[in-house]
Amino acid sequence: MAVVPKKKIDPKAFNLKEQVVAINRVTKVVKGGKNLSFSALVVIGDPEQRVVGFGTGKAKEVPAAIKKGIESAKKNLRHVHTVGSTIPHQVLGRFGAGLVLLKPAPEGTGVIAGGPVRAVIQAAGISNVLTKSIGTTNPHNVVKATIAALDELRDRAQVAELRGIAVENL
Repeated sequence: MAVVPKKKIDPKAFNLKEQVVAINRVTKVVKGGKNLSFSALVVIGDPEQRVVGFGTGKAKEVPAAIKKGIESAKKNLRHVHTVGSTIPHQVLGRFGAGLVLLKPAPEGTGVIAGGPVRAVIQAAGISNVLTKSIGTTNPHNVVKATIAALDELRDRAQVAELRGIAVENL
C-alpha cells in the first residue's frame, strides 16, 4: 500500500488556542553533576475550523519549553471530521499502551473525558462525546492515542468512495 503524503496545513490561517497538558522536570546526569530541564506537552486547535495538533518542547525554563511545544504542534495540525457537534461513529485509537475509545453522544451530553483526552477533544471543537481511556495514564501516549482515534474518523463521502457506491446508497 502506497503512503499518501499529507497536505500541510498552514497555522496562520486559523485562530489557534493552546493548552498545556503536561510539564515534566527531567534531569540528565553528566560527569559534572545533574543538568535540569523541562519538557512540555502542548495541544493546540481551532474549535470553529475543527483543526487540532499536539507537540512537545524541551528547554531549560518552562516558558521556553511551552513555546517550543507550540511551534512543534503547529507543524502537526490535522482536520477532524465531525457531524454537527459530535463525531460520526465510534472509534478506537491506540498508541503504545494507551487506548482511547471515542463514542458519539446526543446534543447536550457535553464532553465526558478526563485530562489529556479532554484537552484534545476541546481543542478539536467537539462538544458532545463520550470517551474512555484504557491502559496507560501517561499523558503523551493518551494524547497520541486520542489523535490517532480522531485520524480514523471518516465522513460519509469518504466511506462511499472507499466502497465504490453513491453517498445516497449508504
